[in-house]
Formats: sequence, structure tokens, C-alpha cells
Amino acid sequence: MAHKNKPSAADGFPSTILSRLGGFDDRVVLITGASSGIGREAALTFARMGARVAVAARRREQLEAVADAITRKHGRALIVPTDVTDRTSIERSVRTLLRRWGRIDLLVNSAGILIPSPVAEMREDDLQSMWRVNVLGALAMMQAVLPSMQQHGGGTIINVASLAGRRGISPLGGYCATKFALVGMCEALRTEVPPEIHVGLVLPGVIDTPMAHAFDADEALAAWPAALNMPASWVVAAIVLAARFRLREISVPPGAATMEVIAALAPAVSDRLVRWGTAAGQMLARATRSRRPPAPTQSTRAPRSPARR
Repeated sequence: MAHKNKPSAADGFPSTILSRLGGFDDRVVLITGASSGIGREAALTFARMGARVAVAARRREQLEAVADAITRKHGRALIVPTDVTDRTSIERSVRTLLRRWGRIDLLVNSAGILIPSPVAEMREDDLQSMWRVNVLGALAMMQAVLPSMQQHGGGTIINVASLAGRRGISPLGGYCATKFALVGMCEALRTEVPPEIHVGLVLPGVIDTPMAHAFDADEALAAWPAALNMPASWVVAAIVLAARFRLREISVPPGAATMEVIAALAPAVSDRLVRWGTAAGQMLARATRSRRPPAPTQSTRAPRSPARR
């Protein structure tokens, strides 16, 4: 029997509470984008809850660090280096996981990239890059695990989309397009799979991850105040709850998707609210940055660099 490490205060309040929920003992969880940000936090949390965790991302060195953090607390981890834009890589990783642990109970699609740009200036290559990771990568992962889930009588897929998949905002038009597509694909899949397979959506706002950290280094996103970034643990809590209680959709923070309802009922009002919010964010961002040391002016400020979760 595997030894379950008790949560400590250092694990953080949300993780400590989640670790007491139960329901994941000996479950096999596959997480993409697990080398950093939301994916890394999710891997550590599910391991604390007794799950066997397969960590997938391109960067093996970072995956080894995550796996080491899991095993040092008596958890079980499997490193499966994966490029979600490469179906051969995905299929190889899924085969490796099935050979080791025999099944996949939960897939968390957390990998994602963001390249900001106003729609009028958007480069086709940038949109294609986001599309390959945010949409086609998630699709390929789902298609790779579904046969095993069907064979074993059930499973769960949780896609980490975004509030930007419910309302278009600038300068994230291309990113919004990919997240709208992911939301629609997820909703369609729910109607196609048997009830034993649960498909859920988590829709976070701006989270304190490497993707958000890149905002400060990007002139196109300089209007967003870093003080409003939410911790990754909030999203992980939503992922766990969506999987544990078979919830179809959770916004982070809860209720944030209200703008979707407003947009459907009164699009003009929604547009005005977004413009007002952007202007308010710019004011807060300027006030926040005025108290910081000047940022270095190097190539890191190139507006076309992709930001990853």
C-alpha cells in the first residue's frame, strides 16, 4: 500500500483542504503542461491526494524536478516528455503510461501558449502556433486517451480553457479564438461520449504563472496589473472539484463568466464594460509600475514572444 503524505501548512490552504477530499487514491492522472504553472501545481496536488501522476511537457529537466518533488513526499510520478503539437510524441507517451500503470483515469489538458496582438495586426504564424498547442494539442490528447477510458469503463477529461474562451478581449483576439474553439469542442464531446466518461471545463482568469509573468515583459499586455493575478492553486482547486464531483464547468473566480450572459443578452453593454475594465486596468497598471525599478530593455520585451502556462 502506498504511503500517503499528510498535508502540511506549507502546502497552502486550498491544497490542504483538497488533500482531505479523497477520491483519488491509486487513480492514474495524466497532466499536460506539467513542467510549470497550473500543470505543475496540479501534479503536486493530485500526488498528495494519493494519485499516480504522469507529468507531460516538452522540458524534461523541469519534469524531473516536479517528479522529484512528488517522490520526496512518497508520491508516485512518471515522466513522459511530450510535445502536444506532435501526435507521434503524444501516442508514445500514452503507450508508455499504459504499459506502466495499465489505465488512465483522468486527463488534465493544461498546456497552452499566448501570443498577444490586436486583431488588425495579428500574424497568421502566431495564430497557427497558438492553434497547434491550445486546440489541436488538446484534441490529440483527448483522442489518444479516449480508447483506453472506453475500454476500462470510464474516465474523466478536464480541459483548462479560459474566461477568454467566453468573451473576446484585446489584445488577446487570437488566444480568445483558440479558447472559444476548445470550449466548443469540449461541449460537443460531452454529447458524444457515454455517461461513464466525464468531460469538464475550467475557465480561469489571469493566473500567477509564467504566462502571466510574461505580461510585464510584453508591451501589448502592459495594461494588465499584476496585482490582480490569482494564484495557480485556485485553478487547481477547480480542476480537482470538477473531476471529483463531475462538474461540467467552473469559472475561476466563481461567477466570473457572468460576462458571457451579459454579452448574450446585451452585446453593446458587454463591449462598454470591457472597454471600461481595460481603461481601469491601464490606470492601475501604470500606478503599480510607477513604484517599480525600471525594467530591462532587452529582447525579452519583444511583443511576439509566446507566453506559456
